[in-house]
Amino acid sequence: MWRAVASLGLLIGAGSAAVAADYRGPLFDAHLHYNNEACTHDTPAPGCPHPMADVLDRMQRNGVRAVVANSRPNDGTKALASAREQTRKAGVAVVPFVRLYRDRADYNNWFRDPTIVDMVNAELKQGTPAGPYRGLGEFHLYDSANANGPVARQLMALAEEKDLAILAHVDDAAIDLLMANTPSKGQKSLLIWAHTGIGGTPAPRVDELFARYPRLMGELSYRPGLTCTDGQLCPEWRALLLKYPDRFLIGSDTWINQRWQHYDELMKGYRTWLGGLPANVARRIAWDNGAKLFGVATPKP
Repeated sequence: MWRAVASLGLLIGAGSAAVAADYRGPLFDAHLHYNNEACTHDTPAPGCPHPMADVLDRMQRNGVRAVVANSRPNDGTKALASAREQTRKAGVAVVPFVRLYRDRADYNNWFRDPTIVDMVNAELKQGTPAGPYRGLGEFHLYDSANANGPVARQLMALAEEKDLAILAHVDDAAIDLLMANTPSKGQKSLLIWAHTGIGGTPAPRVDELFARYPRLMGELSYRPGLTCTDGQLCPEWRALLLKYPDRFLIGSDTWINQRWQHYDELMKGYRTWLGGLPANVARRIAWDNGAKLFGVATPKP
């Protein structure tokens, strides 16, 4: 009888061991928007559903210790960058990017609008209270061919010249086109692929692009097919992350207020599948990769 009980205990223990514990370390949110509909000031009001104190509390309670801030318009990013005392108390480092959108009309026209270049250069010259801008984007290309638009070409060359990251919401064809418009043909350009392969790009094609462009990084918000059973990575994506542990980042993509309202669940989802990876790989994707890219100090436990 005791042998049967002991055997049952071993089986239960083996089953428990197979369920990975959530990742518990710091998170680097590499794709965060503080857009005007969320609120860019700290006075709660009917038109201000997510004031500064609210968004910083959401980051703090989820262990988010750094963010790449890019906002429409750039006022939201500058508000986060200016809130130095509040971000310090929350333990959140702000890495500012210049977004190419002043309003929603720019989504469909930025790649051929020369006033976007003027805006970008003015922002880069001014900088932010949190330091210089470290990248350009997020931008969208709904038609890959627009990667060859005159402004798109100009900004890709500018980014490589100034060692600025690019955060691009594009398909795999546009990755090749954008990289071709840099002086090094993509060999020196730091491009963060927002929602890596969101249009259905299969893992082997992502692998091909990673092999071709040594500084191409993959950001994993809004990625259908990334996770399967129990919130863990699907096999082909798990294999890709294990092959390129230094090339992936996570992000929230708070492009609408609903994403702020579900910020806790988004971060919990990441912690679940990160917990299913080897600890050193999970730490790189969750924190180290972003911190290394942008020179953010490792937070104290």
